[in-house]
Formats: sequence, C-alpha cells, structure tokens
Amino acid sequence: MNLSPRSTGLVAAVISAATFGTSGAFIKPLLEAGWSPAAAVTARALIAGLLLLPFVLVALRGRWDTLWRARWRIAGMGVIAVAFTQLSYFAAISRIPVSTALLVEYLAPLLLVLWAWATTRRMPRPAVLLGSALAIGGLVLVIGPGALQAVDPLGILLAFAAAIGCAVYFVVAARPADGLPPVALAGVGLLLGGAVLGLTGLAGIVPMTVTVTDVTLLGTVAPWWVPLAVVAVFATAIAYATGIFGSSRLGSRLASFIGLLEVVFASVFAWVVVGEALTPLQMVGGALILAGIAAIPAEPAATDATPAEDVTPALVKTA
Repeated sequence: MNLSPRSTGLVAAVISAATFGTSGAFIKPLLEAGWSPAAAVTARALIAGLLLLPFVLVALRGRWDTLWRARWRIAGMGVIAVAFTQLSYFAAISRIPVSTALLVEYLAPLLLVLWAWATTRRMPRPAVLLGSALAIGGLVLVIGPGALQAVDPLGILLAFAAAIGCAVYFVVAARPADGLPPVALAGVGLLLGGAVLGLTGLAGIVPMTVTVTDVTLLGTVAPWWVPLAVVAVFATAIAYATGIFGSSRLGSRLASFIGLLEVVFASVFAWVVVGEALTPLQMVGGALILAGIAAIPAEPAATDATPAEDVTPALVKTA
C-alpha cells in the first residue's frame, strides 16, 4: 500500500507527538533522584544527537556542502528550537506552576495563526479559527483549568518565550529541505543545541546536577540510565526526526496543531508509568484537541522551491 506524502507526514507527526509525550513520565524519576532539569535536557539532546549521527552520515553521503547551505536552519533548530526553548521553559517553571507554563508554551500553534494573520493582513479561514478555538479549549482541559491563574509576570514572559521557540521549531522544520535530509537537521540540530545547553551550564547560567543512583521506575528500582535512554531514544531522537519529517509534508501550522497531541499522550503515559489517573475533563479535552486538528485545513506540501505554507517570511528568516 502506497501512502501519499500527506499521509506519511500525518503518521510521522502523530508518532512525534506520542514520543515527545514520553519525556515527562520518564524524566520525572531522574529529577526526583536529584538531576537538575538543565542537566537532563542537555544529556538527552547530546545522546540523541549521537544516536542519530550514523543516520546523518548515511543520509548525507558525503554532501557536506549541504550542511553549510542549511546553516541557518540548523542554527535555528539547535540554538532556538532546542536550547532557547528548553532554557526558557525551565526558567519559567522555576517561577510559575508547570501546568501554567505548559499552557502558555503550547500556544505556539495559535501564535503561528496570529502571525500569519498580522503579516499577510488576511483573516484566517473560518475552519482555522474554529480549529484553533477547539484545540486551545481542549488544551486547557487536558492541562487543567487550574493553570489559568494569576502568577509571576516574569514567569509568564519566560513561558511565552518558550512558545515562540516552539513556533520557530515548526517553521524551521517545515522549510524547504534544499537537499538537507530531515534526520540531518534533527541530528546536527540536537548536537548543537546540547552543546549550547552544556556551555550555559559550564558558565553557571543554569545549574547542572547529575546523580548516578538507582531510580524508581514503573514500580521497581532501575539504573539511572534506563529512563535517560528511553527519553534520549524515543522522546528526543525519534521525536525530533519524525517531527521534522512530518512538518516538511504538512506545513508548520497543521504540524503544530498535531503537536498538541503531546499533552494528551503525556497524560496517558503519566497514567501508565507514574499512576496519575486521567480525569473526565482531560478525556473531553483530548477529544476537543482531536476535533480542532480535524478542522485545520491541509496546506501545500513543502518543496525546495515553495515553502510548506504561508507563515510570514520575517518569522522564517529568524530561523
């Protein structure tokens, strides 16, 4: 059976959301054992980048000039989408509740819609507005209505910075490849992002604490490297590679809305791994997110001559 590029992009985007969703449940044991968030993120990025490196070399087949031509995309992926987004998010949750930070960060799809509206001066189609309303409403229910509360303004600004970084990730991923395979963008971007995060730790900008004691995982004791390996392989290497592949075929707008499924998958994994039961409101929220995604119209597939969709050139240039 031959799947269309749109169908393969949809499958890849859902796989990306599902694998990204494993990170919280498997990072939590490391954090409880004494790892600092920045150390965990740095380790996952560097390990994932190294895991993807053989695939990057095979995909490039000696075409090193491709990396130079795509240097700004790679920089956008590594510095902004990986390092900047993660640093902003963890700085935010040091000042505001995690649920509030997540709610603000996952406004990224709405930011893309508003940005395109402001710069093209064309109102989005009714289907886009309806899908946005349904998806954001579902997001509130999945994360929890309690996330809507008065909190530290600086924490909100930091979470909003993470949302901008998340939006840039989808824009960079959806840009025409110009010969750069998705796995190369993912692998090299992760190595660059991990290096930047590591340098911020060495400079003392963020705390880097690592422990090598056993952790509690799935109700049993496991070596510390087991949850780290799961996060590096699934929630980072596979998640970024499939996410970039999916975005290149769906466009940044639709891919970003499918990315909201991460919070649904994360809730399911938290239920299975750490016993955090799903509430009826979360189930309704998940259904609303699915309805919102279904309402978002598809966009033209990306080619080397034509961008995947009409997000403004100014935002693309920053990536």
